[in-house]
Order: sequence, then structure tokens, then C-alpha cells
Amino acid sequence: QDGNAMLARAITWTARSVRPAALQPARWLSSAAPLHPAKNFTSKHFEVETITLADQQEQIIRGGRHLFEKLPAALEGVKQVGVIGWGSQGPAQAQNMRESLEGSDIKVKIGLREGSSSMKAARAAGFTEETGTLGEMYATIAESDMVLLLISDAACVEEYKNVFKALKPGSTLGLSHGFLLGHLESIKESFPSNVDVVLCAPKGMGPSVRRLYEQGREVNGSGINASFAVHQDVTGHATDRALAWAVGVGSPYVFQTTLNAEWRSDIFGERCILLGGVHGMIESLFRYYESLGMAPHDAFKNSGEVITGPLTRIISHDGIRAVYESLAPADQAVFKMAYCASYKPSRSIIEECYDSVSSGNEIRDVSMASARFDRFPMGEIDNTRTWRIANEVRKAGGTIEERKHVPVHPVTAGVYCSMMMAQIDCLYDRGHVYSEIVNESVIESVDSLNPYMHARGVSYMVDNCSVTARLGSRKWAPRFDYILTEQAFPAIDAKAAADEALFSAFLSHPVHDMLQTCSSLRPSVDISVV
Repeated sequence: QDGNAMLARAITWTARSVRPAALQPARWLSSAAPLHPAKNFTSKHFEVETITLADQQEQIIRGGRHLFEKLPAALEGVKQVGVIGWGSQGPAQAQNMRESLEGSDIKVKIGLREGSSSMKAARAAGFTEETGTLGEMYATIAESDMVLLLISDAACVEEYKNVFKALKPGSTLGLSHGFLLGHLESIKESFPSNVDVVLCAPKGMGPSVRRLYEQGREVNGSGINASFAVHQDVTGHATDRALAWAVGVGSPYVFQTTLNAEWRSDIFGERCILLGGVHGMIESLFRYYESLGMAPHDAFKNSGEVITGPLTRIISHDGIRAVYESLAPADQAVFKMAYCASYKPSRSIIEECYDSVSSGNEIRDVSMASARFDRFPMGEIDNTRTWRIANEVRKAGGTIEERKHVPVHPVTAGVYCSMMMAQIDCLYDRGHVYSEIVNESVIESVDSLNPYMHARGVSYMVDNCSVTARLGSRKWAPRFDYILTEQAFPAIDAKAAADEALFSAFLSHPVHDMLQTCSSLRPSVDISVV
């Protein structure tokens, strides 16, 4: 896109100043970091649809079980799909693909390290050595026509040379995260030139990918949205193989991105509103409400339960602005004050986080932290008083569904919506495609992640995600906790005057129309966490 046009739209969008060019952060990957696909895509097997999101047109395909019969043709030349790894995404994607390809001659085989403790879990899911659907990692890679590399990001950094060596020429290497590309570019290396490299990135943690696919047996199209990208196409089949993979894991709505855009938005998003930001926000709100004299159970209900219950439900079905519109006039005034008091503090951390991700710092941090796990493993994240009280509230509060209907506290609503909007604005300013912005900032949060925290707490949400996500949440949650406690809540207590331009920008923001369009692509079922 033309840079001047993008900058002009950004100023109009949010009515805020833009940093002078001299103050823009240096990005060591900027010259090799296309965030928009270079061209439109075509498919021989799936119907490509054009949708309009604000001032941008995007191409998508709609998924659904009626398309499963097309998968063998779309995977032309593929006799075996090797799924490497059994972490967050591996079990879900392997089982979904196996079920979607049932009746075809395409085998789905799990590849794990010799002696892996995950062998037992894979066998329990029906992948066995006897049926040729479970084997050693590198042997599976060498014999597969399509390899879905779903090991942890740190393991990718450790093992990529051996993985590349094992790939057979003309095969397709599939990634569900662009982390490895970020690492390769940082060390001036690249993927092998004789294989396809594609991405299918479900916008949710593995358990939600599996759970919604299972629910799709009853409601066609239920699943987790996914982005796809073609980084290298040496066979001429890369696009349809990537799309078949997305349809096969159950995605109802598949949009195009690039590997560079995906790893930036994904690593960034999980550190902010998706995981780290909402974790830190609930900790700070809980303490804030207690400081105002609320009883402990009420303090958590008005912080954590409001976010994962009514706010999640309203945003999922009706959008972010609907939260404000659902409030009584007096509560709307409180929402406005809280939104304006917390937007800039949240935005300051969000901007810092994006720069840390885009510069490669977070990739290096993940690699270094993983190397320390033998001495310093990840600690628990639900041992604070906040989450002990949360456990009591869940035990005393009725069913998961009943607990979704607590009254909306306008301060919580304003603080939550402002952080979500700050993330949206950051991704927009950096030039990400709109589907990516909406999915990484809103849809993944309310349709995949928050329901898990609502059901069983913050650890159940965070620690069902990748190691990269878990590390990032632990690192950045305290930053959001501190900035809200230090800057936002004192402004709310002082009844600071609202920034009228900022709030007007919220009410007229194009994201509201984008969410309405995306909502029309949404399956009619909400995730049922079991």
C-alpha cells in the first residue's frame, strides 16, 4: 500500500499524533518483512470469495464439512501427511485432519522424537506403530509428502537444520506459526529452495481447535478461523495444499497473510490482549476493586468474571461498540472515563511490545528461556490471591453458563475495550491486513481463549497454548498490571476529563463494521469447554 495514504488514514482513524520519521524504531527485518500478500490467490478446488473490510478488499474461502470431499484432489500428490509434534496444536490438527480425510487414501502419521513421553498420548488418540500412523520424527519427515511442523518454536530453532535435511525434494513444509522464519532471517538463512513452504495458522489454541471441530459434527462450519500464506511454491500446488489443510482442521473462514505478518501479529497479540494483557488487567482490577472496599468475591466477579462472561459474549456476537451501547447512560459516562484513562497507558506497553517482537528480541528471549528450562522451568501463574479467590467464585457461582450473566461493571468494560482497541490501532498503524487485525485482537480472544479462562482460570487458558505464548504472557502480564495500577486507576479516581477526540475515534472506528462483516462468517455455535 502507498505509505502516505496509509499514514493519512491512520491519523483520520484515531485522531492521534504520529511519531516523526526520525523517531520511528529501527527494524532489522523491515526490508524483508512484507505484511500484505503480494498478489491475489486462486484455487482449483475451493471457491474464492472477495469481502470488503472498511476500505480494503480481501480474499477468503469459507470452510465447512461439505468441502471435505474436495480435500484429496486439493492435496494432489500427497499420500502421507506427517504431523511432527504433540504439543498444543499437534493433537488437535492431527486428529482433525485424520477425520477430515477419512475414506481417502491419504494417511496422517505422527512423528515424535525417539522415546518421547508424548508417544503414549498419541497412541491413546489412535495413532500407532502397528498401523503405520506413529513413528520417529525424522523418518516420518523423510517419507511424508506434506510435513506439518508443529513442534515448539524453541525446538524448531534447535532442530531446523536436521528437519530441512530430512525433507524430500518437492514436498510441502507446513508451519502453523512464522516464528522459524523470524529466526532464519535474523541469522541470514532461509528455507530449502526445493520445497513448498506454507502456513496454516488457526486463530486459537489447540484444544479449542479440536473442541470446535467436534462441535462441527452437529453444526456445519463450527471451528477456529485460520490465516494461510504461501512463502514458497516450487510444486505449483502450494496454495491448494495450504487451503486444504485449513479446511481439513475445520476453519470456517480462511484469510490470506504472509509469514512475516503472522509471526509478528501472533507473538505480539498473545503478549497483549489475548493472554498477557488480560491476565495483568484482571490482577490489577481485582486489587483496585478491593482497595475501594469491595468484598473479595465481588472484586473478582467485577473484574475476571465480567471480562470472560458478559463482555466476551457481547463482543463475540455484537462487537466492541455494543458493550458501550448496552450500558445505561450513567454507566456509559463511567465507561468513557475508564476507556480514556486507560487507553494511552495500555497503548504505551503495546507499542513497546510490538517493537520488541518485530526487532527479534522476543524470538531471542524465547530461545534463551527455553535453554534455561532444565534449571529454571516455568512457574505457576495462578497462585496469587486473585486466582485463589477466582477458584472460590467458580465453585460458588453456578454453572459456566450461569456465571456469564453477571452485571457489567462499566470500569472493567472501559479498561478492557480500551486495551483491545489499542492493540487494533497498533496493528493497523503497522500495516497488517484487516482480517489479521480483527482475528488476532478480537475473535481469537472472545471465541477461543477467554472461554477457557472463564471455565477454569488463567492457567487453563495460558498453559494450553504454545511455549512461546506461555513465556510471553508471564513476561508481559506484570507490565500491564503495573501501568494500569500506576497510571489508569489514579486517573479514574481523580475523575480526569475524558479525551473527547479519542473517544469519538472509538465510536466511529471502522473496526466496528469489520467485526460486523466477520460476524456474518461466524458459525452459529459458541465453544463449549469440557
